Amino acid sequence: MIRREHIRFDRMEFAGSLGDLGTLLPLAVGMIMINGLNPQGLFLAAGLFYILGGVYYRIPVPVQPMKVIGAYAVATGLSAQQISASGAWMALILLIVGLTGLIDLIGRYTPKSVIRGVQLSTGGLLMAQGIKLMWGTASFQALRSVAEPYLKIQSLGPVPIGILLGVAGIALTLLLLENRRFPAGLIVVAGGMVVGLLAGTREGMGSLKLGLHLPAVLPFGLPSADDFSMALLMLVLPQAPMTIGNAVVAYADLSKEYYQEASDKVTYKNVCFSMAAGNILSFLVGGMPVCHGAGGLAAHYRFGARTAGSNLIIGAIFLFLALFLGTGILAVVYLIPLSILGVLLLYAGSQLGMTIMDLMSRKDFFVVLVMLGITLATNLAVAFIVGIALAYALKSERLSV
Repeated sequence: MIRREHIRFDRMEFAGSLGDLGTLLPLAVGMIMINGLNPQGLFLAAGLFYILGGVYYRIPVPVQPMKVIGAYAVATGLSAQQISASGAWMALILLIVGLTGLIDLIGRYTPKSVIRGVQLSTGGLLMAQGIKLMWGTASFQALRSVAEPYLKIQSLGPVPIGILLGVAGIALTLLLLENRRFPAGLIVVAGGMVVGLLAGTREGMGSLKLGLHLPAVLPFGLPSADDFSMALLMLVLPQAPMTIGNAVVAYADLSKEYYQEASDKVTYKNVCFSMAAGNILSFLVGGMPVCHGAGGLAAHYRFGARTAGSNLIIGAIFLFLALFLGTGILAVVYLIPLSILGVLLLYAGSQLGMTIMDLMSRKDFFVVLVMLGITLATNLAVAFIVGIALAYALKSERLSV
């Protein structure tokens, strides 16, 4: 039961609820445009996941796309059925590691340096993606062959509009970050939408129809055996270690750091179960594979989210758009310039990366930096596995760095 101290609806909670849009929207829109995911199902599942997560955990809970699955699916143009199959696989894996207690063993024996390595590496990836969105070189922008596909203006003189909006957004964020009257996240997103209204292409606005749009169950039908096989090999096996490292272990650790005793329900098992439930829901309505994540939590927290009210706010917005606009929801999403989403990503990533400041020894910093290098060269899943092996090897006094 949520008591009054667990929930607030104010400007700061509103701003905090928007803090993670930079992670969620680019991949979500990419999977809708490139892979044919159902926009109504995607936002409906995410909205319900936000609300149910807030009600159960009673603190802010992030909802993010599974990045390995999303990025690879967009890059290779996989079908919606294959993406749905990957979500079902991830739900099954999360249920198994949760029910067997394997996740508790992983969490208990994961060194702190490895957790911080996951957080720094994730933060670095978020920052890089944020800069790409502002610079106009992110994968979704490359596919559209334009930096701001939903703005009529692409530059002011020789300067790309994305860079100008990005610099303005960063300046506003730094200026207003501690301002409770004009919260940074709210002002940056609202300012971006004003730009979208004034200078946007308004794509889809003409066909918007307000009314009740009920979601379809299994809109793509059941994935075939081939879909499940391909999803397991190409999407799930690379994603699973990253999900366990970042969306379970590192996320639970950061939640304890931010919310202390209020995060008593954020256990490794509970996080596995809630993500499994979210992916089952998403599978049923044709959405994307979803998870929690340390990066999303850092974004919500730093932009002002302190109670479950932030989850209820963003969840209600997503549900309203999904149920009353249906597939027209994208017309509203397109109003936010991609460079503004890049600002949110850049700042959230920086906050996540700074969690390494509590490390004390050279060996711990060495593990973290090696993991960052491996992540940039390969992926976070490999870095997580190597990081654990390296951290235990460095416990030997014979080895020094």
